[in-house]
Amino acid sequence: MSRPLQRKDGVTPGGHQDRFAGFDVLGQTRHWDPVTAGVVLSRLSLPGPLRFFDLTEEAIARPLLDELLDQHQEPRVPVLEMIDSRLAGGEGDGWRYAELPEDGEAWKRSLRSVDDDARAGYGAGFAECSHEDRRKLIQAVQDLGDGDWHGLRADRIWSLWTRYACTAFYSHPWAWNEIGFSGPAYPRGYKDARVGGREPFEVADAGPRGTADDRHRDDDHDRDGKTR
Repeated sequence: MSRPLQRKDGVTPGGHQDRFAGFDVLGQTRHWDPVTAGVVLSRLSLPGPLRFFDLTEEAIARPLLDELLDQHQEPRVPVLEMIDSRLAGGEGDGWRYAELPEDGEAWKRSLRSVDDDARAGYGAGFAECSHEDRRKLIQAVQDLGDGDWHGLRADRIWSLWTRYACTAFYSHPWAWNEIGFSGPAYPRGYKDARVGGREPFEVADAGPRGTADDRHRDDDHDRDGKTR
């Protein structure tokens, strides 16, 4: 009889591994080509000092990003550092909204603006506001829709914040562990191309959409992906 796959929990943002327990994407690095592995593993390096945001902007941007991504416990994906690196290197998306200045300037203006809102509404800077008050300040920007916010179109700023935040967060292996993403398929590829199919190196989702049958499917695969 073949042995079941041995799995261990990988690092996840905030240490939460409820839906894909026993999964660690870094266990797949031996299947990636060297260039791909180098790119992914470099994201685990300790971030260097900020080069684009100054200390005042950092104090606003860090809690803003934590609220947007609901990162309130260690370990945290270093989203601010990843965004800072992009902006310092002029690495935008290759386009921008006509209603906004260049991304770097839009970031700086929006950080000053949300801090101004915090001082006007709560008598303290955004960084000093409570978790609940920060959420209200951010929600107020989203609620404006395509309205004006400090001379900027609110929905464009919302897109700027969330686009950069999600791009950084979901490029990190810790986030992959949280969502059960097994990383680049090159050069190995996939064997099970069926709808709902799962590779032997993947783990079933134990969340609300998972079923008992799904959670036990891993027991039917051996190390070579053959069924018993």
